[in-house]
Amino acid sequence: MKQTFIMKKLICTLPLTLWFACMGCAKPYHMPPPQTLKPVPTTKPVNFTLSDASTAYTAFNKYFYNPTAKLYYSTTDKSALGAIWTQAIYWDLAMDVYQRTNDTAQLKMVTDIYAGGANQYDNYNWNNTTTWFIYDDMMWWVTALARANQLTGNAAYLQNSIAGFNRVWAGSYDPVEGGMFWDFVHSGKNACINYPTVIAAVRLYQITKDTSYLVKAKSVYAWARANLFNATNGEVADHKIGDGAPGYQDYTYNQGTAIGAGVMLYKVTNDTSYLADAKLAANYTQNSMCVNGILPAEGDFNEQGVLKSIFGQYIMMLINDGGQKQYLPWIQQNINTGWTNRDKARNLTYRSYAVACPTGEIQSYEASSVVTMMQICPPSN
Repeated sequence: MKQTFIMKKLICTLPLTLWFACMGCAKPYHMPPPQTLKPVPTTKPVNFTLSDASTAYTAFNKYFYNPTAKLYYSTTDKSALGAIWTQAIYWDLAMDVYQRTNDTAQLKMVTDIYAGGANQYDNYNWNNTTTWFIYDDMMWWVTALARANQLTGNAAYLQNSIAGFNRVWAGSYDPVEGGMFWDFVHSGKNACINYPTVIAAVRLYQITKDTSYLVKAKSVYAWARANLFNATNGEVADHKIGDGAPGYQDYTYNQGTAIGAGVMLYKVTNDTSYLADAKLAANYTQNSMCVNGILPAEGDFNEQGVLKSIFGQYIMMLINDGGQKQYLPWIQQNINTGWTNRDKARNLTYRSYAVACPTGEIQSYEASSVVTMMQICPPSN
């Protein structure tokens, strides 16, 4: 089975039994005309610069940002907004740019995206089960809200993060077996809810000093490590359903959030076993998921295109907060390759770094990862 049919954000065309194995579905997407992607001749990638990082972000906003909704479109045709959970990833990107530039205009962008989310998503009413229909969608926002409070001190961000975390914990956590359920009907437990819960809990612990968050973070991490993590090679399983074996499909965001959870727990506990897990997950990603060092081209006009944006956040956390500089040239290689192969007319990048970016309609999801990593990774020279 193709990996695209394992990912939870899918077109609903599969039988019910397979739906449970795939862990969910979403609305169909408008499909653009098929495009032939031409491999780029083997040349040495050009090293990106900080000026390029600004250019890439400006282009991303030009082609995807909706200044009225204050959220992002799903594609360059600007016919519909992107998926709810991906907006939280784009908010993280806005925060990355603000941290890099310390520009007051960019701080307004951070504030605007929060306002756009409030308007679009019932003012972050976590009890609205029409707006919020799976737990991980909620947790991506909870995590971003906590980060936004750390960055700005805005009390409303913290209040909404705490309320969202409590809502997800009450509905998702399994007090008997441990771990977090991905969906409201508790059909299974996915990496995309468990590791982000750890990250959110540690952030809330850092902000509030409430040790109950740290206890929860350790508990969920222990469950995830026992059930979703191959402690021999660092591979992270996508999901586990009941007493079945873990479903091992390799996705960069699962590797990334496992890395981030490990680094964050290491930073607050000084327990080096967490850091060792994070390094193991990074090694697996680099050695087993890449071709010639280049990260996989996830996403075939679905939301998987955003996964490497998430990976980028947390591999850089391992490099910076975890002190693991050995991974820096690898990430720079990926950025330089993706930026070199951009659509130079639009300065848009693509999910498949080693091919030329299509010149027609592309998604914000697949255009997001290189520009994200450019904001948080230093240039090669």
